[in-house]
Amino acid sequence: MKSDYWNVSDEQVIEKTGKPIAEWHQILDKFNAADKKSNDVVAHLQKDFGVPRYWARTLTTNYLKGQE
Repeated sequence: MKSDYWNVSDEQVIEKTGKPIAEWHQILDKFNAADKKSNDVVAHLQKDFGVPRYWARTLTTNYLKGQE
């Protein structure tokens, strides 16, 4: 697996999820994702927003790496 798979462009994210990265980060901020287990964040994106699993994981990792 590529170690930097979470480094995606806004264009890719919009194409696959319908929203830009900044909007997903706002959604994850509101969900307090930084304080939750990554699997719970992925599940939230999949269940509540219909994000495909790969992209839910990518967005979660991208977000959490930005919190470090």
